[in-house]
Amino acid sequence: MNAPNKHTAFNVEACWPGTRALPANLPLGANVETPAEFLVLVLPGFSQLCLSSLIDPLRIANSLSGRSQFRWRLMSLDGLPVECASGFSIAASDSFIEHQKTMVLDPHCAVVICAGEGVEKHGSHELRAFLRRAFRAHVPIYALGTATWLLAEAALLDDIKCTIHWGKMAALQETFYDLAIDDALFVRDGQIVTCAGELAAFDLALELVQERCGTELSRSICQHVTADRWRDGASSQSVPPGLRYGSTGKKLLRILQLMEKNIEEPLSLEEISGQVSLSRRQIERLFERHLSTTPWQHYLVLRLTKARQLIELTPMPIMNVAVACGFVSSSHFSKSFRDHFKMLPSKVRAA
Repeated sequence: MNAPNKHTAFNVEACWPGTRALPANLPLGANVETPAEFLVLVLPGFSQLCLSSLIDPLRIANSLSGRSQFRWRLMSLDGLPVECASGFSIAASDSFIEHQKTMVLDPHCAVVICAGEGVEKHGSHELRAFLRRAFRAHVPIYALGTATWLLAEAALLDDIKCTIHWGKMAALQETFYDLAIDDALFVRDGQIVTCAGELAAFDLALELVQERCGTELSRSICQHVTADRWRDGASSQSVPPGLRYGSTGKKLLRILQLMEKNIEEPLSLEEISGQVSLSRRQIERLFERHLSTTPWQHYLVLRLTKARQLIELTPMPIMNVAVACGFVSSSHFSKSFRDHFKMLPSKVRAA
């Protein structure tokens, strides 16, 4: 990976939240005098897909523009190679533990935390203190994948709208109360940017390129990687493939969002019908045509999926999980869970 020389201070002009944005119609390769710089802390279990989805578009932007628009430096906790979720390792330029106390933080440089599986194991006093110090210094902080969890542990998400990978969303909601969590690809709120990770990091990278270098360069990057488009950050993570665009997709998307937001107290089909101005039969036809299922069956799967996430990722008692997912009795919950996952909730918890 392209990385600057080792140092512990960053002082470059960049286009981040809170700084001057560049016009979106700049010509290909337009830039400011100094490159935008990222300090990227990768944690064990991170997603290589997520990291590459962020860095590769920035690398391609440098290549296509013929200028160093972006720079980045990878850091691990101990300075040693760090293993991703796929089982292979990447080298790091420096040790976070060694340099975090003496690191000079500049508000014109961004800190990126890239986390994946087992993020709860990597929260530490040193990391929380570093994130709070960066926040107080008005440094933009990017949390990719499950790294939003670490910002919540550091108490940086009060009154901040955020997102996290959908597989961790239920656990985040139940562990940290009163967070404003959005089912979005990425959310920018002040100096905090949270991203669902994986391919959503590509969409975030393309938005950064567009802001700094113009739309034409972002389109050229899409062409280079054979992507037909990039998605808006507000796009929902949970939208089934093929439903993001078109009037029919928007109607069904509204129904799916209502279901996602009403898990603990499920809405009846009549209540959903009234909120989306469609008849019960119209809703049933939408689900049959586009998802090959019924509205109630889809709703049940959503609730059971969230229940499994809570069982696997939190210490919540199983009865509490059942209530949080809209089941009025433990017997009904256990039967529904076993029918869908072919395993009792207690067996999943034990595993």
